[in-house]
Amino acid sequence: MEMNGANAYLVNTGWIGGAYGVGNRIDLPSTRAIINSILDGSIENAEFVNLPIFNLATPKAVNNVDSKMLNPQNAWSNPADWENAAKGLGQRFINNFQFFTDNDEVKALVGAGPQL
Repeated sequence: MEMNGANAYLVNTGWIGGAYGVGNRIDLPSTRAIINSILDGSIENAEFVNLPIFNLATPKAVNNVDSKMLNPQNAWSNPADWENAAKGLGQRFINNFQFFTDNDEVKALVGAGPQL
């Protein structure tokens, strides 16, 4: 990707603001606005912050999207609940990666995964 100048984006189209039953799904107009900002390139002008544990760059603002929705850490009403859920998810990713580290290429990718 680096060699060809390609970008990759993860777009959360699922649950925000709390665990299932507490939070809610991201609404379709917001998802469309995020995708549109990627397609039209305007997301490249955004300021980004780093999402801990997952080391993901998260935009602070996107046109027509509530900024709290963009950073899952800010969307939860209780920061400790978010941190516990994020650590649990990160640990599940780490545990799963162990099944696929039978070659050097995959072992190198583990460092790009969640870090606790």
